Amino acid sequence: MNPPLTVAIVDDHPVFRGGLRYIIEGDPTVTIVGEAGNGPEGLALIQERKPQVALLDIEMPGLSGLEVAKQVQALELPTRLVILTMHGDEAIFNTAMDLGVYGYVLKENAAADVIACMQAVASGQYYISPTISGYLLNRSRKREKALHAEPALATLTPAEWRILRFIAANKTSKQISDVLCISQ
Repeated sequence: MNPPLTVAIVDDHPVFRGGLRYIIEGDPTVTIVGEAGNGPEGLALIQERKPQVALLDIEMPGLSGLEVAKQVQALELPTRLVILTMHGDEAIFNTAMDLGVYGYVLKENAAADVIACMQAVASGQYYISPTISGYLLNRSRKREKALHAEPALATLTPAEWRILRFIAANKTSKQISDVLCISQ
């Protein structure tokens, strides 16, 4: 039998957090390792407990869920992140995806989607609420447009793409060289 999937819940609404806890505790394959009601507490919880998955609200006191995601990425923590939000805004979705978020679930779908989302994300897959899945198609179309508008991008090797992603994530040359085990 596999060990349970470990999850942290970070949301400033106690009633919503309680509802998530109730749903998650109903699945014996998942263990909640902690809860936090604001961004700084959530980041500390993720750093301390290193859950496999963290469920983050976007709008929270102290640090937003997106700011927590940025910090988790900068600290290179192993936790995979899921954004739970009321915002179906495409720009916020794109920002979250650019920050390395694995899941994006609208709160209106959370009861139905949260368990499947956590399991998918823990196994390395992406999970997007079906009601906003069209945003992925838009991202793909924009990327294709960029490739045609900037043909030089099409000539990048996989290694160059990887370095470009690090640069886009505001990594320094030293950080990139350390991660890739190459000289600066």
